[in-house]
Amino acid sequence: MDHNSLSNLLLNISLFTYLGSTILYLAYFIFRSPMLGLGGTIATIGGFIVQTSGIIRRWVESYQMGPNMGHAPLSNMYESLVFFAWSIALIYIFLEYRSKNRLLGAFVMPFAFLSMALGSLLNKDIQPLVNALQSNWLIAHVVTCFLGYAAFAIACGLGIMYLLKATQSKEDGLLAALPPQRWIEDLTHKTILFGFLLLTAGIITGAIWANSAWGTYWSWDPKETWSLITWFIYGATLHARFTKGWGGKRIAWLAVLGFLSVIFTYYGVNFLLSGLHSYGSN
Repeated sequence: MDHNSLSNLLLNISLFTYLGSTILYLAYFIFRSPMLGLGGTIATIGGFIVQTSGIIRRWVESYQMGPNMGHAPLSNMYESLVFFAWSIALIYIFLEYRSKNRLLGAFVMPFAFLSMALGSLLNKDIQPLVNALQSNWLIAHVVTCFLGYAAFAIACGLGIMYLLKATQSKEDGLLAALPPQRWIEDLTHKTILFGFLLLTAGIITGAIWANSAWGTYWSWDPKETWSLITWFIYGATLHARFTKGWGGKRIAWLAVLGFLSVIFTYYGVNFLLSGLHSYGSN
C-alpha cells in the first residue's frame, strides 16, 4: 500500500489538527480567551470531518486493492487507534454541544491526539483480513467496544478535572473556571454508564463472534479475561454509586483506574500476553 495514499494524507492532517485543538483548549484553560476556545472547537470539528473522510477513503482503497482485501478499516492496531481517536472526538463534540463548556476539551482532546500520534508510529499498510476477522460481526464488535473505550477515556479526563477542582483552595486562580464539582461528578457518572452499556454490548457481540470463529462463546483468552476485569471495575463503580451513594473523589479515582484497565485490555494485552486476539498487534 502506498504510504502517500489519500487516506494516509487525510489521517495525518487530522493528527495535526487534533494536536492544534489540544493546544488551543489548553491555552483557553490557561488564558480564558473565548477566541482560543472557539478555535479549539473549530479545530476539533474540522479534524473530525477530515478524519472521517480519511477512514472512508481507507475503506474504499482496501476494496480497490483486490477482491480479498476489502474490509472496514478496523482490523489492526493502527486502524483501531484511528477509530479510537475518532470515537473520542465524536462523543466529545456531542458533550461540548450539550454542556456548552469548552474547558472539557483541555481534558479530553489530548486522548484523541495521543491515540493518533501512537498510531502514526505503526505500520499503516492495508493488510488482508486474517481468517478470524472475516465475519459480519467485526463492525458491530469493534464499534461498540471502542465507543465504550472512548466514553471511558472521557470519564478519565473528567475524573482528572474533578481531582484538580478538589484541590482548589481559593475563589480565583487557574482552577476557579472549572465547572462545579457536582456538575463534573454527574457528567462522569453518565459517561461511565454510557461506556459500560457499550462495553457490555461489545462483550456480547464478541462472544457471538467467537462462537462462529472458534466454536466457543468464551475461552478465557487474555483479552477476554481483561475485558471482563474492566467490565467488573466499571460495574462495581456504578453499583457503589447506585447503592452506596459513592461520589466525589472515589468516583473520580475509579474513573482513572478503570481507564488504566481499558488501556491494558486494549493495548497491553496485545504485546505482553499471547492469545487468540494477538493479531490485533499487527
